[in-house]
Amino acid sequence: MREITATGQTVEEAVESALAQLNTTKDRTEITIVEEGKRGLLGLFGAKPAIVKVKVKPTALETTVDYVKTILTNMEISAEIEIEQKGERHVILHITGEKMGLLIGKRGQTINSLQYLAQLVANRHADPYITVILNPENYRDRREQTLKQLAERLASKAIQLQKTVKLEPMPNFERKIIHTALAGNKKVQTVSDGHEPNRYIVIKPIS
Repeated sequence: MREITATGQTVEEAVESALAQLNTTKDRTEITIVEEGKRGLLGLFGAKPAIVKVKVKPTALETTVDYVKTILTNMEISAEIEIEQKGERHVILHITGEKMGLLIGKRGQTINSLQYLAQLVANRHADPYITVILNPENYRDRREQTLKQLAERLASKAIQLQKTVKLEPMPNFERKIIHTALAGNKKVQTVSDGHEPNRYIVIKPIS
């Protein structure tokens, strides 16, 4: 977090000086008035400059990355985070390091929970809404391929048996992968059922 102390003949001048040095705007800062200043006799004798401390507020992304780093430290996981920003509303945090299996957890439960919390942190004051994806050791890419293969296999099963097939509960962004994978299959339809966090997909054969 960047912070500087600036002076000026008035508080307004001191603030403007600080904003210029920080190359930012007033709405993105926290301003503390240290000394309001004094004009002095005849504008000369006894004059004191105004002094302010101006601190740049962290962005939603910076706050989120710091949060994830803190969790990793608490889990005793040494890792590097690379930020991939796709537009203003979609961010992928690529995580590399040791103990990635521990971070991912069984069937991705640990990383999905951390991603949910990171999303809450990112959107505490964000506008518009930001989507945050945590991708340790390209887990999301591998998981997407696994889900697509699972979707095709279970769709074939539903068609062959002419019975509905229920999948295990999964988060919304994973359910979207299943829906998309089978969107072009005219022999089945997919619907989501249940309630969060145990919402799941049902694959139904079309007679």
